[in-house]
Amino acid sequence: MRAFWIGGAAALMAGSALAAPRTLTPADIFNEKTVAAPAVSPDGAWVAYQVKGLDREQDKGLTHIWMTSWDGARTLQLTATPKESESQPKWSPDGRYLAFVSGRGDENEADQLWLLDRAGGEARKLTEGKLSVEDYGWSPDGKRLALILKDGEPEEKSDDDTGKSDAATAKPKTDPKRPKPIVIDRYYFKQDIEGYLGARRSRLYVLDLASGKAERVTDAGDYDEVLPSWSPDGKQIAFVSKRHAEADRDYNWDVFVVDAKPGSKPRAVSTFEGPDNDPDWESAPAWSPDGKTIAYLQGGPVKLIAYGVRHLAVVPAAGGTPRLISPSLDRNVSKPRFSPDGKSIRFIVEDDGTETLSEAPTAGGAPKPLIAGRQVAQAFDFDAKGRVAALVTSPSAPAEVFALEGGKLRQLSHQNDWLKDVALASVEEIRFPSADGSEVHGFLVKPPGWQAGRKYPTILRLHGGPQSQYDLGWNREWQTLAGHGYVVVASNPRGSTGRGEAWSSAIYADWGPKAVADVLAGVDYATKLDVADPDRLGVGGWSYGGILTNYVITADHRFKAATSGASISNVLAGYGTDQYVRDYEVELGKPWEHPEAWLKISDPFLHADRIKTPTLFLAGDKDFNVPLLNSEQMYEALRSNGVETRLVIYPGQFHGLTRPSFLLDRMRRYLDWYDGHIGKPGG
Repeated sequence: MRAFWIGGAAALMAGSALAAPRTLTPADIFNEKTVAAPAVSPDGAWVAYQVKGLDREQDKGLTHIWMTSWDGARTLQLTATPKESESQPKWSPDGRYLAFVSGRGDENEADQLWLLDRAGGEARKLTEGKLSVEDYGWSPDGKRLALILKDGEPEEKSDDDTGKSDAATAKPKTDPKRPKPIVIDRYYFKQDIEGYLGARRSRLYVLDLASGKAERVTDAGDYDEVLPSWSPDGKQIAFVSKRHAEADRDYNWDVFVVDAKPGSKPRAVSTFEGPDNDPDWESAPAWSPDGKTIAYLQGGPVKLIAYGVRHLAVVPAAGGTPRLISPSLDRNVSKPRFSPDGKSIRFIVEDDGTETLSEAPTAGGAPKPLIAGRQVAQAFDFDAKGRVAALVTSPSAPAEVFALEGGKLRQLSHQNDWLKDVALASVEEIRFPSADGSEVHGFLVKPPGWQAGRKYPTILRLHGGPQSQYDLGWNREWQTLAGHGYVVVASNPRGSTGRGEAWSSAIYADWGPKAVADVLAGVDYATKLDVADPDRLGVGGWSYGGILTNYVITADHRFKAATSGASISNVLAGYGTDQYVRDYEVELGKPWEHPEAWLKISDPFLHADRIKTPTLFLAGDKDFNVPLLNSEQMYEALRSNGVETRLVIYPGQFHGLTRPSFLLDRMRRYLDWYDGHIGKPGG
């Protein structure tokens, strides 16, 4: 009996060891799925959404369309093109069709619009040619679609030279094997991913479903037109544009309304001198059900550029004075939609580490959350009866689609159930004082199996922006570092969003000192808790996170290793080489007029001799957001000063890496660099 019991216990122990959950590794990027764009069918029976995964063999990401029944009983994959993606699912008003955008088919074509009949059969292509479909929207009667088409080179003209090209068949004349010179004559002339802008523009068209003919709606003009939204009666389209002289020099986007027929002249319904519905906010204008009112986003003070807080506003569709819905709300809002009865507006509020799906009366008032608790809601949709599907993420799960019922969430999609077998890090919200007494908010990430009383090697990670925030959503980087054995400290220093305009604009024209003090206070806090080992610290980030890393290692020598991705420190030398010339000239002034402001924020480069921390620099060679030359300069400065450093360049990559093998390589290099200089956790 005794021998059997011991043997049985040993077997049970061995079985338990085999079944013990593993931790997250860099290679898990190939398991993770990114869910987005939930779309509720008109009858509320189904929710369609897109799912992106990384294909190891093809070394690229592929996105496909799925749908799940409202009761969660059935889930279907609707598209599965082996080498191409399908995205942006949208239901026709009668629910018979599901449209999507894809580059499937002819490899020489741009992204086109496709139509899938729910009754069955293969998807049908609605557009053809070289003009890429960027966005679209169904007319209320389902007979037409508004299209945003991206020009190729300067717009092709029809035979009558009117400038009204046939969007369905227009093809550029440029031979890709014999490219023409790139001629630049715009103030704002380059943009990440887009490249050199030249004469390319986004144009508004209407596609007639029966004839297949697409015609440009607006009168001729050298303007971008984005974010189309049909009026309830189908006679007009609201969109966003900058239609004034020297539009490249500012962010003065406005909401326009135009008749939904060729050659129409648009009229502005918003006239704020700053941004109204800036396309970067990814929020289309929203019509009230009666068609009398349009809801949109009004930007903050012009002088504050992206540091300003954007507000929810409404304006009569016929024109008039705008009105703020919640004027005292000192938080960014996004994605407004009128409720089916028009009595309220639903939108997302960014608030101190959360993204809360909320609702406010159309007549005005403070927003109230629709989902209980602190969460991150990234998107939502609802049917005519008000049934809401929301895309929600948490520290322990990537975003999934949920049905919202009585303030509670019921999960519909299950694309990341593989995580049930993975031991994840705990993510705790923390608050601590900065050097000047300002209260900083952030997160403390503890490795799986964390043991109280034990000090862990710790990585300070810094977010980009700076006008963004770390939140309570899934963060694969945190989980991978923690799964490797590191504690992670992540804070939202001054310059971050989520805590109002004063907090965000506190680093205006002064990117380093306050933010450095705030993030170092987070490390001090973790050290006082006896969680962080003060002798085994690392730091790093990407974009502004890399910039702030450079400030940190210039000011403080406690870190044994740093990783600085896509950063800039010699800001004066960067003038005119990236896509931020408008921001720079507002925030800092022109370099020849205010050189002191430019030199002030170039501190890490001008005082590179103060840096002692071994630093790994990383960047994409096609980055027009923060170009490679900036990382090259910092690498060369450290190399010149005899500080251990390395520069990793990712060919063909823009500001955000997309190639799976490079994403895997970057995470592994982070771990190797930290392990090599801090000491491998547990070692």
